[in-house]
Amino acid sequence: MARVAVWIFAGTLALGTAGLALAQMHGGGMHGHGHGADGMGHDEVNMPGLRGEDATEAESAELAVMFRNFDTFSREVELLPDGIRTVTRSSDTEVMDALVSHVVGMIDRVGQGRDPKIFIQSPTLDIFFARTGAIESDVEVTEEGIVVTQTSTDPEVVEALHVHAGEVSRMAESGMQAVHEMMMER
Repeated sequence: MARVAVWIFAGTLALGTAGLALAQMHGGGMHGHGHGADGMGHDEVNMPGLRGEDATEAESAELAVMFRNFDTFSREVELLPDGIRTVTRSSDTEVMDALVSHVVGMIDRVGQGRDPKIFIQSPTLDIFFARTGAIESDVEVTEEGIVVTQTSTDPEVVEALHVHAGEVSRMAESGMQAVHEMMMER
């Protein structure tokens, strides 16, 4: 994979962004989406929780690709005193493409203050959208994966970066099951 350097100020990684800025609950609730045909189970086929108030169909589709193929991910996280450094990769090129698009797109959204409000989005992301300009992001796509370094001088943002990196790692390890577990922990 070619090496690409992208400097974006005021960004974040929604699922590790991604963030693998992958998603969880937003604001402590499920925002009224159905959880299966009978409203009781989990709809792992249509994944309605990956939609959002300001999310495009393409963004929701990227999340679905990543959740359906979470077992192709590997991830390393380094907690820095002022942020995070993550390396995330997928053994599947289609999934890797979705990951890169998602990461870059979410960092851009944070810079614009455009919260997609994905139904199952983690409330940890709220501070990133509220404090645009608080995060400096360096994104590189290398042979080892997508390397994201994010730093901030705001201690609350740094704490949220640390928490979100852990959330994304859990999702990369166990997919939607991690989302369900984290929702129950709240």
